[in-house]
Amino acid sequence: MPILYKILPAPLWRAAEADGQFRGSEVDLRDGFIHFSTAGQVEETAARHFAGQDDLLLVRVEAGKLGGALKWEPSRGGALFPHLYGALDLAAVTKVEPLSLGPDGRHRFPALEA
Repeated sequence: MPILYKILPAPLWRAAEADGQFRGSEVDLRDGFIHFSTAGQVEETAARHFAGQDDLLLVRVEAGKLGGALKWEPSRGGALFPHLYGALDLAAVTKVEPLSLGPDGRHRFPALEA
């Protein structure tokens, strides 16, 4: 199973760490699932939904640990995106790292795992 990615504001992640699970962002809660991206999708996700935002984190999640609550559903242009129907157990998280802005206003991504 692949590594999935979630971009979110640092304070929201810190709250999840204190709670022991991540229940979703405002958009996730509205849509009824937690939005994730694959390595091939996450940079476009950042450009579309987080343009110019600072103090973001890139959370890496092991898809195989999400069980049957993970669904692959069509979204942007018909591409399949990973959606988690339920809270994210922090045990599935493999790494959390800053997602900084470069001088051109675009996010600077570390090396991504597929």
